[in-house]
Amino acid sequence: MPELPEVEALKDFLTEHLVGHEIVRVLPVAISVLKTYDPPLTALEGREVTAVHRYGKFLGLRTADGPFLVTHLARAGWLHWRDRLPDGPPRPGKGPLALRVALETGEGFDLTEAGTQKRLAVYVVQDPAQVPGIARLGPDPLADDFDEERFAGLLAAERRQLKGALRDQSLIAGVGNAYSDEILHAAKMSPFKRAASLTPEETSRLYLALRSTLTEAVERSRGVAAGRLKAEKKSGLRVHGRTGEPCPVCGDTVREVSFSDSSLQYCPTCQTGGRPLADRRFSRLLK
Repeated sequence: MPELPEVEALKDFLTEHLVGHEIVRVLPVAISVLKTYDPPLTALEGREVTAVHRYGKFLGLRTADGPFLVTHLARAGWLHWRDRLPDGPPRPGKGPLALRVALETGEGFDLTEAGTQKRLAVYVVQDPAQVPGIARLGPDPLADDFDEERFAGLLAAERRQLKGALRDQSLIAGVGNAYSDEILHAAKMSPFKRAASLTPEETSRLYLALRSTLTEAVERSRGVAAGRLKAEKKSGLRVHGRTGEPCPVCGDTVREVSFSDSSLQYCPTCQTGGRPLADRRFSRLLK
């Protein structure tokens, strides 16, 4: 799933390629991705793109005197830039193509979604706050006003484990499964540790890990073409998706805890005092 760093990079890429250009056609291929009907998709046509914004993991295209096109790529969605779009409208079918946006230059982009679980979402709204997922977002962890004191306040009454707390978009916007693993590894903390139990020193360490991990990932992704962002993300991960590989910090074997529809990865030596975590349903909390 694209997370804050990749969506930030997509925002920068689209700002460079879209702003100042006119949307001439918006072609829905999978109607299920459309989560709004008023304004219609045609309200975007004939309008210039004036800005591209990121809201957590959401992307929003602002048009001149018109609505926003907002998308959430979900787990298996992606944006593919086309220097030259194919002639003729795309054919509906069972392929991954969900939506196509065409510019007056002949360029444009496709939104696609792999797999059978269709969660890619597209909204056309007058205000991004009308999108329920955006309205519920917590603060952006890279915002200038997101300081350590604010972070500590968010965690003070948080009874959940750190892994779940970091992934909650209503608590902190933009962090998902991959970067929560990376942040906890950088902070040398167990994913099962209770957020409210952190000492001031631990809170400071987690805050610094959060900011540095995301900032470094954004910098790695800056200037990378949209089609290469997935590979760039994977290459920069230290523990997530690297089960069985050596930890790059200590050399211990990266372990995994599996859930019904996801998994987490961690280093026992760096994060849990050398103790492997059992299945989440039977594990005792590691202090």
